[in-house]
Amino acid sequence: MATLPIFDDPQSAFVSVREYLSTSHRPDCDYVDGRIEERNSGEFEHGFLQALLAQLFLNNGTAWGVRAVTDVRVQVKPTSFRVPDVLVLVLGTPRERILTKPPLLVIEILSPEDRLGRFQDRIDDYLEFGIENIWIIDPERRTAQRATRTGLHLAITGELTVPGTPIRVVVNDLFAELDRA
Repeated sequence: MATLPIFDDPQSAFVSVREYLSTSHRPDCDYVDGRIEERNSGEFEHGFLQALLAQLFLNNGTAWGVRAVTDVRVQVKPTSFRVPDVLVLVLGTPRERILTKPPLLVIEILSPEDRLGRFQDRIDDYLEFGIENIWIIDPERRTAQRATRTGLHLAITGELTVPGTPIRVVVNDLFAELDRA
């Protein structure tokens, strides 16, 4: 696979969907309306929480009726692809190389350079695509939020859940594991 440059300048060269899909970036990048957008990752806290959450969902997959994967492209619009840190599918969901149907849950883990404001376009894409469960974890501030059509909601109970499922993640347990690492 070829590697294309990442364009942060909105006036930069257009990249076609075909070019994006035939390229490889490490880590993978989002693609939004002809532009390749870099995702922040590569720091310990981010990577550890991503692995911890994926493991938690994999360990509870049968009981919760789900399967978790990391860094999989989701085609949220004909010309836009997002790459969530963790995404969760209902067991039995047909497997696709690139997801074209909304997963049950996406989880984004913020890096120190990230701010929630930067994520608003990403959240809007997820919501418009039909993803109803969006969690945003901030290891630096030790907070977790749910994103909905009405805005961002702090997990003030200390738990993140997915309505209608047995999924329950205790936020303080995640950060305690991070502190032990």
